[in-house]
Amino acid sequence: MITTDAWVLHAGPKGGGPVAGGAVNLRRETFAFPDLGDDEVLVEPLYGSWEANLDHALSRSPVDVCRQRGEPSVVLGNIGVVRVLRTGRTPAARAFSAGDVCMVMPFSKCDRYGYAELAYAYDAPGTIGLLARRTKVEARMLLPLPPGSAYSLPQWATYARYFSAWDNWRVAYACWRAQLPDVATEDHLVFGWGGGVVLAELELARRAGFRVAMTAGSDERLSFLARKEITPVDRRTFADLELSLRLDERDPELVARYRTAEKEFLRIVESLSDGHGAAVFIDNIGAPLLRPTLKALGRQGVLTTLGWKRGMVTETRRAVECIKRHLHVNTHVWRSGDSAEILEYQATTGWIPDPEMIQTYDFEDVPRLADDYAAGRVTSYFPVFSVNPE
Repeated sequence: MITTDAWVLHAGPKGGGPVAGGAVNLRRETFAFPDLGDDEVLVEPLYGSWEANLDHALSRSPVDVCRQRGEPSVVLGNIGVVRVLRTGRTPAARAFSAGDVCMVMPFSKCDRYGYAELAYAYDAPGTIGLLARRTKVEARMLLPLPPGSAYSLPQWATYARYFSAWDNWRVAYACWRAQLPDVATEDHLVFGWGGGVVLAELELARRAGFRVAMTAGSDERLSFLARKEITPVDRRTFADLELSLRLDERDPELVARYRTAEKEFLRIVESLSDGHGAAVFIDNIGAPLLRPTLKALGRQGVLTTLGWKRGMVTETRRAVECIKRHLHVNTHVWRSGDSAEILEYQATTGWIPDPEMIQTYDFEDVPRLADDYAAGRVTSYFPVFSVNPE
């Protein structure tokens, strides 16, 4: 057996539902796991990225991952940069040497085309994540970092947001072009609700020639977006949009507040798109904002998503969506076989977050990171945690 210092999540009570997120369910303790299999590699995590799936797991929403996996406790954290310590016996494992620094690709189980079905250190049984001083991964899940890279390890640790954005944008753009193969991108707007993945995706849209705009809720983030040549939109001016889920309460005050917010939001989108609406709308928020999102989407527009931060159950009017020729794109992470190509694109084009965009928490401060993320106090688009010294 191998033992390690780790932040551990234990199973909730049988039949229990979602709970408060954050660090309340994390415990720092010694965690034991079986020795290396022949096709596995022992690694020490250097930096991990705090992803939305960590918050989902800690809040046991939509599921208790421990109970889903049939395990009393798990170690989370499936995105980050690790250093190889020793390897198993197979040629795939021995392709790595002690000291190699790699990304972890979170594909524990894929379908026949290479798309993820079960994620490492989330819902894949028997996997041990990066919230530990040492862990093990299958050799096939390691992708070496480019030698002599100009970028820091914390910068590289954010790769999942970029890899996921690359995959989602490729599909969304292809869908948009399927209906409008011969129009200029410069005349069309790509709009996104804020977040690191959306930021990365809008950079791709800008490189493709689109007008791009993104919401943010702080002066710091609005200023940052402007520096990245993304039109900043202050969501504080229409904060009541999320009241859309409460319109069935028929409270006149709520309805009035929502309509005022919606009117202002649509006015902004119309002004940015010359009155045509968004060509592509990137929405990873979900249910609370779907109503205004669809109203802001232009004809032949694409609503694209790879997340559901605030609600995964949505409802649309199919007739309206058909008549407006709206296409809905849903993706999840990326295709495993595309990993090396996306990494090369990042390395050669500089499509990677600036160092000042990254907020790093020490291993001892993981509970504070969990609480900050759950409470919306993380100011960075790219929160990471350090585990072992470089």
